[in-house]
Amino acid sequence: MKIKQRVPRKMQSAVMSAFSLISLSIMLILGSVMYLRFSAASRDAVIQSTRKLMEQTGESLEDYLVSMRQISDAVYYNVIKENDFSDKENRIRQGMNLLYEANRSSLKSIAIYNNYGSLTAAEPVALQKEDPDITRQDWYVKAMEEMENMHFSTPHIQNLFDDAARRYYWVISLSRAVELTDHGISQPGVLLVDMDYSGISRMMKKINADNNGQYYYLCDSNGKIIYHKRQIQISNGTFDENSVQAAGYKDGVYDETFNGEHRKVLVSTISYTGWKLVGIIPHAAFTHGMFDIRYFIVMFILLMAMMLAVVNRIISVRIASPILKLNDSVREYEAGEKPEIYIGGSLEIRHLGCSIQRSYEQIDSLMHKIVLEQNERRKSELDALQSQINPHFLYNALDSIIWMVEGGRNDDAVFMISELAKLFRISLSKGRTVISIREELQHARSYMNIQKVRYKNSFSVEFDVDPSLENCCIVKLVLQPVLENAINYGVSGMDDCGEIKVTGRKEGGTIILSVSDNGVGMSEEQTEFLLTDSSRVPKHGSGVGLVNVNNRIQILFGKEYGLQAESEPDEGTTVSICIPAVPYTEENRTVLEKGHVFSREELSCFSDRCRQDLK
Repeated sequence: MKIKQRVPRKMQSAVMSAFSLISLSIMLILGSVMYLRFSAASRDAVIQSTRKLMEQTGESLEDYLVSMRQISDAVYYNVIKENDFSDKENRIRQGMNLLYEANRSSLKSIAIYNNYGSLTAAEPVALQKEDPDITRQDWYVKAMEEMENMHFSTPHIQNLFDDAARRYYWVISLSRAVELTDHGISQPGVLLVDMDYSGISRMMKKINADNNGQYYYLCDSNGKIIYHKRQIQISNGTFDENSVQAAGYKDGVYDETFNGEHRKVLVSTISYTGWKLVGIIPHAAFTHGMFDIRYFIVMFILLMAMMLAVVNRIISVRIASPILKLNDSVREYEAGEKPEIYIGGSLEIRHLGCSIQRSYEQIDSLMHKIVLEQNERRKSELDALQSQINPHFLYNALDSIIWMVEGGRNDDAVFMISELAKLFRISLSKGRTVISIREELQHARSYMNIQKVRYKNSFSVEFDVDPSLENCCIVKLVLQPVLENAINYGVSGMDDCGEIKVTGRKEGGTIILSVSDNGVGMSEEQTEFLLTDSSRVPKHGSGVGLVNVNNRIQILFGKEYGLQAESEPDEGTTVSICIPAVPYTEENRTVLEKGHVFSREELSCFSDRCRQDLK
């Protein structure tokens, strides 16, 4: 039963392991693909979000700068070009004041300088510092060199005018070349509009509020920092930024490795200025938002694994169950039972079951034919062996009777004829091969009585057989050849001192009938040939002897039974007949004669029954 349980488990385990391995591989591949897709989608989402935020911020910066440009245009075209500085100074100041007041939240000052660097007009009205050296200021130089363009400076502290409150402001200067009219004469000059840097700073701080590692900075076309969240550290030299290279990028997304850090760089150009709004996305920012995705994928894989485990179990059972049922029915058949071979499951398994069923039916048919043929052959062999013994009996008996009649020993002849009749009555036994031990012992006694008369009582015979054995089965005429062998080869040459003893005992499920003599004995080699060499011609007797008996017993009861011989020179010989203890009944006799060999379990049952009968 353990084998049957182990085979199904092995079959189902193999099928389930195969499905689980395939399922696990699919889930891992699916999980990896999902993670890569989600990761790519998340990276794209971060980039798109950053790009959108930069576009919005760029638009806000452009609006701010456009408003500054519009102020510059309004001052130039509505105030400077429309008035002469020689006689309409009050109108120029009034126009500049109106524009300043309208935009003072984002303006710090408006100033007009002539080609000598002298202050012509300013709003709000303030005193210029002594010798600020205007002509060397960067904004003045650029405006005079490139008169057709507007120029935006980097953030700096306004240092042109005295402030009574001694407050200094960070500004971004918008400068441009203008034409000043003084007494009808045109001369070049520079218009300076100082924008409040705090407006740009607020915009940049707003988009740098995220704490996932991303940041944004603003630089000019030469890579000079306009705004950076770590601007103080950059100026102190404790932090470095790759702004020069970023200033050379066109608008787009770039992969960059800076200071050993892999990152994405997004660049957007601010119109009119050449400024670059740069967004930095470190690699860690992409993985920062992937924790939830990894958690989702792990939970998804676990859920799928549990579902697939149940599905795999069901599938493995459905696949393996018909095979296991077929295997169980085949094993039962091999164990000696006669079950119906399981036919079910898929078409292939049903076809296999039908093929096995037909094979077993053919095997049964052939086995039945073989058994019948074997039984017939065994019966023929027994009859042939038996026919060799009967003439031998008759020859010896008639020889003795003739000898007695010729000697005038009529009473002995009558006794011999009477014993001979008993011999042949048992020998014939209505054609039976199996008789009881009681009948076999009677046959042996009759034979020995005849032989004692023939040998003039030159030896003695003793029978010591357990009476309980007499009702057991035995092959007929097995004792007589053994007794004949004991006479011819054991005690025939001894004068009145030969002894032959027949004993019978039971050991377990085996009956042992022994014939012992105190004759001359044999060597070990002769003893070995006694039961194996049927080609040797004996000195006396019929010529069939013990080999005949041994073959007859083994044909009927099996190879584990038969004769055993023990002999010592000058000590004597003992030949034992070993047969199973089978109670003599008409049923058992018929079964034995049909060629059935009893199993150990059946013999054990016979032994238990015999013990109960003795009690």
